[in-house]
Amino acid sequence: MPLSLTVLGAASPYPRPGRPASGYLLRGGSAEIWVDAGFGTFAELQRHTDPTRLTAIWLSHLHADHSADLLAAAYGFAYGGRTLPAPIPVYAPDGCARRVAGFFGRPDTSFLSSVFEFRPLYDGHTARHWNLTLTARAVVHDTEAYGLRAECQGRVFAYSGDSGPCDALTHLAGSADLFLCEADVTAHREGEPRVHLTPEEAGTYAKGAGRLLVTHVGPTLTREEATGRAAVAFGGPTESAREGDTSIV
Repeated sequence: MPLSLTVLGAASPYPRPGRPASGYLLRGGSAEIWVDAGFGTFAELQRHTDPTRLTAIWLSHLHADHSADLLAAAYGFAYGGRTLPAPIPVYAPDGCARRVAGFFGRPDTSFLSSVFEFRPLYDGHTARHWNLTLTARAVVHDTEAYGLRAECQGRVFAYSGDSGPCDALTHLAGSADLFLCEADVTAHREGEPRVHLTPEEAGTYAKGAGRLLVTHVGPTLTREEATGRAAVAFGGPTESAREGDTSIV
């Protein structure tokens, strides 16, 4: 199976009609990885695969617009008839299990073990599923957060997650065939922490990659404006992440 990316949702910071929040289906080497589980993405995931076929779930960070639909998946797997052959590995920042359990009002997390196997991420964390290798890199955000670099049979996909300007993005995007990068803010406000990217920054960090896919565009920008501005800075093939689209990496 060639390495491919299907956009389940790309809205920020909340879903719009027909536009779920952040979520993607990454396929390669017989593996199917749900990358980020923002609001509404579990429903969209079912348009493209049977969720019981998932090899793993990978969450860049625990903000709700990237992780909330893990709850929907828990209901589907535990109570909705979507019986899993084995618990799904969930690669996520430490504390993800406690957060999900808290929604159920449970002080322990053991009841989730029949559906999820939580595996904490850290900088440099690597997981291999068949011919697909997933590597996490810590990025700058206002919470623990990671970008992703996925390699399969010589092809490389990179994802910024939610990130402010940082050197890790250069390393993630370097020599990647496709770089999926957020472009959330029009400009940085003086005195505020830089926890997201402008379109120009997204384009600049993408310079080592073959193609740029712009995602997570915030409410002060349109997708068209963000993509156009990023394209000027990048100088290479640049597209908007649109729900339902699949890109071969």
